[in-house]
Amino acid sequence: MHNHPYVSEAHEGKPWFEWIVFGVVVAAVLLALLGYTMAATVVLSVAAIVTGLIRLIMQDKSPWKVRSVAFDSFIGIALGIGLLITYFSFFGLFGNTIFG
Repeated sequence: MHNHPYVSEAHEGKPWFEWIVFGVVVAAVLLALLGYTMAATVVLSVAAIVTGLIRLIMQDKSPWKVRSVAFDSFIGIALGIGLLITYFSFFGLFGNTIFG
C-alpha cells in the first residue's frame, strides 16, 4: 500500500464543511463590496487560520482536506496571517490617508 496524499474526490473533505467555508468567503466578499474592507479581511483571515488549525488538529479526520496535512495546515495558517499582515501594513506605510 502506498503512503501518499489522495487527490480523488472520495478522499477529499466533507461537502458540508466546504459549503460553510464557501459561505464565509461570500460573506467576506459582500462585506468588501459594502466598503467594510477591514471586516472582510479579518473574516477571510480567520476562516483560513481556522481551516488550517482544524486540519492540523484533526489530521486525517478533518472535514477540510485539499492535499497533505502539512500542506493544508501551512497554507491555511500562513494565508490568514499573511492577509492580516499585508492589510495592516498599509496603515504603517500610509497612515489613514488611503483608508479615510
